[in-house]
Amino acid sequence: MRQTLVLESLMLLWILIGSSFAQDKHPRQTLVINGQTGEAEVVVINGREFVDLRSLVGIAHGSVGFEENRIIVQLPASEASTPSAAPAEHNATSAAPAEHNATSGLSPEFVKAGIEAIASMREWASSLAYAIQNGYPISEQSVANYREQAANGLRLASVQGKTESDRNALQLLNNEFQAVLEWSNRLVEARKSMDTAKYAMSDGALRNDPLSQKIIACGHFLGPMLGSGTFQDDPSCH
Repeated sequence: MRQTLVLESLMLLWILIGSSFAQDKHPRQTLVINGQTGEAEVVVINGREFVDLRSLVGIAHGSVGFEENRIIVQLPASEASTPSAAPAEHNATSAAPAEHNATSGLSPEFVKAGIEAIASMREWASSLAYAIQNGYPISEQSVANYREQAANGLRLASVQGKTESDRNALQLLNNEFQAVLEWSNRLVEARKSMDTAKYAMSDGALRNDPLSQKIIACGHFLGPMLGSGTFQDDPSCH
């Protein structure tokens, strides 16, 4: 069983904390999370303790993904919360459902890799969109770097895929990658031909592009779907 936490606007909180305390050295303390032990810096503000999110997720062997104004954190269930072994008769009757769930559910390793792959695609698309909308020059090498990073994330997700649900979700991730690739190629070619002024003149021109809308809708669907641990489908990813 996995626990999924969706934390609204937490990144902004940490940006504020980081800027206010960047020059200070904070003590490292031992944290025990779901039975896993590790050390992390702890900041005390007005009597309340704050811990870096990535450090917390790392200690718990979980995963973190970023989606616009949301941070999606997935933490494995603690061993203490796992039900104790049932009598043999009960195990025999529940063996089939357990096997079915193992086959149909999204595996934790794939979920983590999938969320990271989505984050790479989003970074690729958002960086390119920002450059186009603000009239900045676009380096083919920089675009290639973002593309390769996203492709590598997709490869890692494919390696982690073990269940049927993993493979189905991987197809949606591939579809999203291909959509971002097509969109990126279009914008790079438009930039070469100096045909991107229309995007800079209107704030919504680029976002309202049909392919942009498709990419955004699919991305909004994939993050929560992966975080739920259960495969679902959506037309925006096809």
